[in-house]
Amino acid sequence: MQFSFLNIITWLEQRELPCLFKKYFHIDCPSCGFQRSIIELLKGNISKSFLLFPTIFALIIFFLFLFLNNKYGRVNPKNFLSIGIFFIFTVFTVCYLNKIL
Repeated sequence: MQFSFLNIITWLEQRELPCLFKKYFHIDCPSCGFQRSIIELLKGNISKSFLLFPTIFALIIFFLFLFLNNKYGRVNPKNFLSIGIFFIFTVFTVCYLNKIL
């Protein structure tokens, strides 16, 4: 059986987890759209990915900087993690509030 990138995307689409928060409370949870956003990003649909879960790009930037910092070690890891987590939390909160209001 031959695997391709499209097979991986199809496999992910068929195995998306349901949102129990949305099922029981009838509102989007803070991470609603994350799975679909990843799948759209893998398909190359950047704008659709952003619309589904804007925080995904903050996470990508954070992990890219984390990787580069570990490789080249220019920034104090403790400060970097604190600032990065604060940045992601802020973006996450603003995006969620924008979605529910």
